[in-house]
Amino acid sequence: MKMYLAGLALLICAATVSLARAEKPLTDYSFVRGVNYGMQGDQATTERDLGYAKRVNLNSTRIWLNYKAYQKDPQGYIDRLRNYIRTSYRLGFTTMPILFNGNGLDPATLKPEFHPEGDAYVKAVVSAIKNEPGLLMWDVMNEPDYNDYVLKATGDEKTQRTAEITEFVRYYMAKVRESDAVTARTAGYAFSKNVAPIADVEDVVSFHDYSATRARVEAAYKIAEDVAKKYNKPILNSETACIARANPYDEAIQIAAEHHSGWYLFNLIIQGYWGEVHGIFYPDGTVRDPSIISAIMGFQINRDLNTMVRPQPNREGHAAEAIKEIEAALAEPTTPFGHVNASTDNILEAAEHAANLLESAQMVPMIVPPTARIQYWRSQPPEKRDRAAIRAFAYDLGEQLKKDCQLF
Repeated sequence: MKMYLAGLALLICAATVSLARAEKPLTDYSFVRGVNYGMQGDQATTERDLGYAKRVNLNSTRIWLNYKAYQKDPQGYIDRLRNYIRTSYRLGFTTMPILFNGNGLDPATLKPEFHPEGDAYVKAVVSAIKNEPGLLMWDVMNEPDYNDYVLKATGDEKTQRTAEITEFVRYYMAKVRESDAVTARTAGYAFSKNVAPIADVEDVVSFHDYSATRARVEAAYKIAEDVAKKYNKPILNSETACIARANPYDEAIQIAAEHHSGWYLFNLIIQGYWGEVHGIFYPDGTVRDPSIISAIMGFQINRDLNTMVRPQPNREGHAAEAIKEIEAALAEPTTPFGHVNASTDNILEAAEHAANLLESAQMVPMIVPPTARIQYWRSQPPEKRDRAAIRAFAYDLGEQLKKDCQLF
């Protein structure tokens, strides 16, 4: 595993939190080590979740606001937002609120008739929050380029609709500046190829990248960097990492560091609609993939075949010993009146010996770790356990260990 300036990143992070309320937008946001989150939970849940993020040195959250929710209870909504930002700041996080969401775009909001409603919402929220020390920047609209209104259109209609959305984003960039003369503004486009039309009026060029290969990720950054250089603006990758898009967390973080870009992972908690493909922590604080935690902490998986050291779980004979334990547990001696069933506890004990070797040496898929299945069976009363399944499971572990350690 390789270290990528983790110590320096932490120093920059510590120094920059106090700069978030600078007299003008910053020229460098590479210190941002953020995560997408929400403020739907109660106070205890928010503090619990941010506590997990703090343990791995994350320092910012990007959160979705909702103008319809605001309209139902304007003051209550602002109070909840202010409380979230203050709680986050107390725990060591800056906040990037998102004013509008392009994913669920209502085309009616693009019309001038929406301005009185939209203007009142933006003015109220921005004016109420602008002096909070934990406010990092405003994201005027999440993914303006990724919604059915644009994606299902073709030809001239697609061009016209894209222009409508661009005008909406530019209009509310100006409205945010009217109420807040200091805080940086951006719009998190789904693709860097679409950022250019608003780059002259935003303070940070931000984009999302879930590309499937290193070359494609590099190409996305190149586009963003070219636009940012033209307008003398910093860049920020405000959504990245998805296991279902061949965009692994460790590679996404590494490439961002190489491009001197801050980043926001998607997302903090493994739950709900996106839980199958996104997330760092389960609600109980456990993790799905320790390599994500390692990457956040500044370490990367070694992919260099010239330096990689292959694990040898049988170096001290433990693999051979585990195989013997499994064979003994499965033997089940017979008598004139039938066979004697071995205790499932004994079988699981032998299976755990093999499972620990295989998992430690990364010789088995970890989507459902063998030790998780062992824990599941042990949680059941012995008389309720599926004995045949346990025997087959232990046998398969032994065979896998034999194959990987070449013990025939």
